[in-house]
Amino acid sequence: MKKLVLAVALVMGLGTTVAFAESNLASEVVVMAQVNDFTPIEVKDLPQAVQDALAKNFKDYTVQKAAVEVSEEGAKTYQVTLLNPDGEESVVLFAETGEVLE
Repeated sequence: MKKLVLAVALVMGLGTTVAFAESNLASEVVVMAQVNDFTPIEVKDLPQAVQDALAKNFKDYTVQKAAVEVSEEGAKTYQVTLLNPDGEESVVLFAETGEVLE
């Protein structure tokens, strides 16, 4: 009789452990990051509004490279890699209108 009670207790213990583990798995949250898919373009192909913003706000910087990303809605975001006078590289995002994005 003791063996039967011990066996039932053991099975019950294993069952609750499995159920607890399954409930923890169901509550996990998966975070997916959206990866930007920028396509390289020639600097001369930047829209005039972006070129004007570069000339006005980044006149002491050298444009290293440019890229564009088109959203599902058709909006374009331009990624411009700049080199400052000290030789430090930075990346600035622009809207088609020349507005600097954060």
